[in-house]
This record gives sequence, structure tokens and C-alpha cells, in this order.
Amino acid sequence: MKRETLFLKIAVFLIGIPVLALCVWVVPRVALDTVEHSPILTIVALIGVYATAIAYFVALFTTIKLLSYIDQNIAFSELSVKALIKIKYCAIIISSVYVVGMPLIYYAAEVDDAPGLILIGMVIIFASFVVAVFAAVLQKLLKNAIDIKSENDLTV
Repeated sequence: MKRETLFLKIAVFLIGIPVLALCVWVVPRVALDTVEHSPILTIVALIGVYATAIAYFVALFTTIKLLSYIDQNIAFSELSVKALIKIKYCAIIISSVYVVGMPLIYYAAEVDDAPGLILIGMVIIFASFVVAVFAAVLQKLLKNAIDIKSENDLTV
């Protein structure tokens, strides 16, 4: 395993640990505290949070696969393009779920008098949107590089 990708794989793993900890310990406790006040909104919020967590972990797993393609010297392949497409769609899913859930976040911020919740929701929306755009640009760039490489292979 190469050093550069090993560092990146460790970084991706470390990025996933806090989200996993939030999903296992913090979210259920918050849900238990809020289910008495509004059970339907709590269930909708749980579905949204866990849907985005699933998309997040799929994107992280796909990133690890993409790094393993780099290790195997098949970075310029259709597998890498498909991995970037999957990462892009996961980021779009995360952004979409939070855009749809912003009224719920706004309501929770109004009830608890916590305007920071809205800011957190907006940061998640824009960060995942930036990841989606970046993955789309890399996907297009990689696809063009693969096309140029295949043309050069046919020329020689």
C-alpha cells in the first residue's frame, strides 16, 4: 500500500468516526428527549438524519475504493468514473435531504430559540453541494483523460 493513499484512507476513516458516534449515541438520546413533544416530527427528523448518514458512509466507502484503484494503478479507468458518479449522487442526496428538511430545522430552531441550527443546516447543504460539484468536475476531467488515453493507445 502506498504512503499517500494510506494517509488518505486513514483520514477518510477518521472522518467517519464522529458521524458514526453521533448516529449511535447522540441522535437516539436527542430523539428520546424530543419524542414526547412531537413524535411525528421526531420520526421525520430521524429518517432524514439516518438517510444522510447512510449516503455519507456510502460516499466514504466509495472514496476508499477510489483510493484503492489509485493503489492498483487503475485510476484512469471507468471504475474511477463510476466511483466519482456515486460520490456525486451521495452528496446530492445529502444536500437534497437537508434542503427538504430545512423547514423542520427552522421549526426546531424557533422552538428552542437556537438560530445556530439553521446555520448548521445551511453549512451541511452548501458543503455537500460543493462536494457534488467537485466530484462532477473530477468525473468530467477523468472521463476526458480516459478518452485521450484511449485515443493515444489506438494511435501508437
